[in-house]
Formats: sequence, structure tokens, C-alpha cells
Amino acid sequence: MAKIHPLATVHPGAKLADSVEVGPYAFIDDNVEIGEGTKILPHATIFSYVRIGKDCNIFPGAVVGAIPQDLKFDGEVTYVEIGDRVNIRECATINRGTKASGKGVTKIGSDTLIMSYVHVAHDCHVGNHCILVSYVGIAGETDVDDWAIIGGGTKVHQFSHIGTHAMVGGGTGVNKDIPPYSLCGRTPIVYAGVNLVGLRRRGFDSDVIRNIKDIYDMLYYQGYNFSDAVDRIEAGFPDSEEKMKIIDFIRRSKRGIVRAGDSHEKGGIE
Repeated sequence: MAKIHPLATVHPGAKLADSVEVGPYAFIDDNVEIGEGTKILPHATIFSYVRIGKDCNIFPGAVVGAIPQDLKFDGEVTYVEIGDRVNIRECATINRGTKASGKGVTKIGSDTLIMSYVHVAHDCHVGNHCILVSYVGIAGETDVDDWAIIGGGTKVHQFSHIGTHAMVGGGTGVNKDIPPYSLCGRTPIVYAGVNLVGLRRRGFDSDVIRNIKDIYDMLYYQGYNFSDAVDRIEAGFPDSEEKMKIIDFIRRSKRGIVRAGDSHEKGGIE
């Protein structure tokens, strides 16, 4: 049976696994499902239509499942889905989806860290192994792919897409899509190189990293427009998972990808 502090409020319709722990003054509403080993710490709030996986930690002041801050929301049943081993730190907020978006669900993948005061708006999909650093705000229907990191205080425009293994520097305004494996930042935001440190830490081979860098050099620094550059990359580089992810990302981009900075040789953000 779940371990519920007597000062917590848990709706009888909530479904809590036997090893769930709920701290004092936490609030859990009806139509909530929480998996084994998850801890809802003091003063955390879980509203209706939230599904939380195994071994998560929801810290004090966090609010998961509040209705969307979207005027198109009309009281419909929509959801928040949280994966396994997710940490949602103090005062972070994750809103439910909307039917108007065609999704109806906000998702956080497994092994992801949502730091303090982060806001994840309606219908956002955040992947596995992501890190959203304190005070990040991602607007509605933003997609953040697996292993992406968004630096503290960064604000992301609605409908944006941040690619896998990308890193966005802190204090940035994101108004264009961030391609996979890239390092982006500054104001206004620009491409500043390949996320070398992140890729090495995750075990990418040196030859794979070099190939990614060569692809981005073709994309950004050979004088072609993005469409022509993608055609040349597709024809001129050996097939690889990384190549196909980059090409597919660019071709599917709705907002367009970030432009290049003026000091790419340094491969970083000052």
C-alpha cells in the first residue's frame, strides 16, 4: 500500500502503486496514475489526467497537470504523461495538452531532468535523457528530442523543434529550430558548432563526430542555401544514422533552422 502522509490530500480515485510515497501537504487529484517507487514530496501538486511512471521524484512546489494556458482550451479531457526516473524539481510547472493542437497530451520522456522553475506548456513533447535547466520556458507544441540540453533561462518559441543531442546556451531566445548534434546560443541565436563535449561524453566515435562536423560545414559554410546544401549532403556523404537524422530534421522543419554565427572555427559559445 502507498505510504501517504496524514497531512497529504489524495483523491480516492487516484491510482498509486504500492511503493509510492506522498509527503505532507502534497495534493493528488482524481484520474491520476503513479508508478512504483515514485515520490511526491511535500507541497507538490498533481492535478487530474496525469500519468507518472516509475521511480520519479516530484519536488516541493511543482505543479503537474494544470490546465493549459491557452485560450483554445475548452475544458476537454487532455493529459500529461511522465516517463520513468524523471526528476521534476522545485516549482516547475507542466501543463496538460489541448485538443485543438491535435495532440491532447504533454509528454516528458524517461530519465529526464526538469530543473526548478521550468515551464513546459501544453502539448510539448520532451524526449528521454533531456535536461531543462532552471528557468527554461518552452511554449506550446514544442518538441525536444532525446538527449537535448537547454541552458538556464532560455525561452523557446511555440512550435519549435530542438534536435537530438543538441545543446542550447543559457539565456537564449529560441525562435528557430535547433538541428541535431549542434551547439547554439548567443543573442540573436546562431549555430556555433557541433556539440563536441556532449557527443564525446555519450560515446560517439571520433570518426562519427568528424562526419557530423563535415556535414554542418557543408550546410553552413560552403555558400549554399539550405536546400542545395541538403541535396549535396544527401548525395556526397556516406549513409549513416546521423546524416539521415540531420537531413530529415531540416526537411521537416516548420520554423526553419538557425543561421550560422561568425566565429564557427572556435566551435563554442563565448
